[in-house]
Amino acid sequence: MPDPDVDIELLPATLIRRLNQLAVARFMSTMAATGHDLTPVQFSALSSLQSHPGVDQATLAGLIGYDRATLGKVVERLESKCLVKRQVRSTDRRARNLHLTPAGDALVTEVRPHVIAIQPKILAGLTAAERARLIRLLSRAVLSAEQDQHDAPRMVWHS
Repeated sequence: MPDPDVDIELLPATLIRRLNQLAVARFMSTMAATGHDLTPVQFSALSSLQSHPGVDQATLAGLIGYDRATLGKVVERLESKCLVKRQVRSTDRRARNLHLTPAGDALVTEVRPHVIAIQPKILAGLTAAERARLIRLLSRAVLSAEQDQHDAPRMVWHS
């Protein structure tokens, strides 16, 4: 039976999900207004590759906090848009290093100012000091949750 004293709308998970929905909508409308078909995850991947050229897909997934399987589809989409190229790693023929194409590099450089400009709008109801505090708190919460996930026992399936 649900707890009548718990307001579902005020749970951290609910508020974070709603804020994420609003942030993604703002990002997508900004990209559409600039004439670009780019999602927040694609931008994060491209931006990380600009800062860390040549990383493999697993490393990129860790850099942007995305699961490897889903990131594979993101990389495929970016590759089909000619924004990313995969190169076979010389030390391990099974692994692929990821690099921005010149078009990918130019796109990140072009849209980054728009992405930066919308950030304060995502938290528009807060003062600059409150935004900074919220970002510090969210960063701590993410680090703590990631550590908890890392420390949690892994399920091992036996066949």
